[in-house]
Parts: sequence; structure tokens; C-alpha cells
Amino acid sequence: MFSKTCEYGIKATLSIAQKSQWGERIGLTDIATAIDSPTAFTAKILQTLVKANIINSVKGPKGGFEIDKEKLHQINLKQIVKAIDGDKLFIGCALGLKECNEKKPCPMHNEFVSIRDQINVTLEASNLLDTALNLNLGLTVLKR
Repeated sequence: MFSKTCEYGIKATLSIAQKSQWGERIGLTDIATAIDSPTAFTAKILQTLVKANIINSVKGPKGGFEIDKEKLHQINLKQIVKAIDGDKLFIGCALGLKECNEKKPCPMHNEFVSIRDQINVTLEASNLLDTALNLNLGLTVLKR
């Protein structure tokens, strides 16, 4: 459903959110380890998320990545997906056709529209604060 880059981006952002709710920063190496991703690949993903104003990068000996505590409840998973994969998941055709709509539907159009709408609602409703809290409580996991 998501690209591999997007999967890592969501996991990285959630790792950062877990620390940020306690006012802490997390370094690149720790993020890469936490999400089982190569460090250089993780760095590129984090650059994208910084440019999208989802996470902050702080340089220096006490630096690392963080998310403003006030923004944790405002940022949702849809914003991360859009920053990394664009909005194709939310508006694109299930079969990748350039033109697919009610007037010229692909064979999957009617079924996919409802699935796409549900994904959209779910990702918009999933904010970083609630998701990170569930991780910290052990109700959910990022890796096995």
C-alpha cells in the first residue's frame, strides 16, 4: 500500500514522536536502528520530513530530531504519506490509469474509491500523539 520509503518515514516519525512527547531528541543512528533501516536511506527520508515541516533537525552535540510537543496532536499520518509518496494513494487509480473517474472507470474503480476513502479517513484520524502514546504503552509495536 505504501512505498518502502513511506513505511520507513512513518516509522521514523513515530520513533521521533515517542521521544518528543518527553521533550527529548533522537539521533539518526538510533532512528535507523529502531526502524531497521540503513542509515543513509533514513537520512534522506528525514531530510524530506524536515522540508515538509513535520520534524525538526537540531544540529550540535545535543542535537538530533524532534517534533514540537504542541504539534504532536496536529500532525497526522496522512501528512507523512503525502510528504513522501504524494497524494496518489488518495486520488489515484487502483490500476494506475491516467484517466479513471466516474465517467470512465477502470474495472476496480467503484470498489477502490470506498477503500481509498477509508484509508484517507483512517490516516487523517491517526495523529502522532495518540499513535506514540500507544507505542509507549506497548499497545502497538514498530518492529518485531
